Amino acid sequence: MDKEIKLTQYAHGAGCGCKIAPAVLEEILKTEIPMTANDKLLVGNSSKDDAAVYDIGNGMALVSTTDFFMPIVDDAYDFGRIAAANAISDVYAMGGKPVLAIAILGWPVDKLPAGLAQKALDGARAICAEANIPLAGGHSVDTIEPMFGLAVNGLLHIKELKRNDTAKEGDLLLLTKALGTGILATAQKRGLIQYDELKLLTAQMTQLNKAGEALGKIEGVTAMTDVTGFGLLGHMVEMAGGSGLSAELYYSKLQVLDGAREYLARRIIPDATYRNWNSYSTMTSFDPGVNVMEAFSLLPDPQTNGGLLLAVSPAAIDSVAGVFTDHGLQQFMQPIGRMVAAGEKTILVKA
Repeated sequence: MDKEIKLTQYAHGAGCGCKIAPAVLEEILKTEIPMTANDKLLVGNSSKDDAAVYDIGNGMALVSTTDFFMPIVDDAYDFGRIAAANAISDVYAMGGKPVLAIAILGWPVDKLPAGLAQKALDGARAICAEANIPLAGGHSVDTIEPMFGLAVNGLLHIKELKRNDTAKEGDLLLLTKALGTGILATAQKRGLIQYDELKLLTAQMTQLNKAGEALGKIEGVTAMTDVTGFGLLGHMVEMAGGSGLSAELYYSKLQVLDGAREYLARRIIPDATYRNWNSYSTMTSFDPGVNVMEAFSLLPDPQTNGGLLLAVSPAAIDSVAGVFTDHGLQQFMQPIGRMVAAGEKTILVKA
């Protein structure tokens, strides 16, 4: 019976596309209550980074993050794997080493068998084992829609901390995964995706961003983040704008998952894409020669456990290439853009 249940039909959102729209989130986070002064807090709410970072002494810091969402695939075991890999990615994106995870589970026990929740947990256990960390506990509630994720802690040497707002003018931009997970996930929810496309989608979304830990040790990696629910466009805006710069994006250099462009041509697009575009369109310009209609749908496509976006000093490219080779990422060594002096627009999309 479990095999006949399609998890995505029990949720209105999917994966990182469940994120609250950027403009709405800005409103939610507004406050007049001052944060308690704490000189040990190295990264917190004052920036739009991937995780909180706290100085624990002796040159070391604690990295703390949480991430959970509704099903992006129908298979419960794969749902757990994807949710776990996505949550752990925030630690890697800071240059850290994950050390401990705790589960967050919401399950509609009157609609879905408990056995499916158990499979989701087993999927998460498998990914945690791959990351060499324990899934040490958690919390569960009875909810209207299924949701799952992790709270993850990691460690790093403070000197190896990578933020998303410290890029330098002239840095090259690299991205470690192809785009299009939101598009393919929407095709799956509509019953249109092909088997090979689903297999490729699942493989990418369960791939750990382990390279982030090694990249954290390279001084010439000046900034790093992972691309998730706000799409490549949103996370580039955060990196460039947060660094007081603009970014050129080389549209023709972007790698896209097989099938994604075909679904785009059929207007199979997540709702979150439109919300993202509405938040970032005024910050973006397009050169002649760019397929603006396609770019409008691809660049804000919400990614789930997307790739690492890193700003790299040209002098450090060889060191980064070594890490990419060690992690099987050689095909992503072609820069997708570069950081330039701040201009009227934050993102300049080139052909």
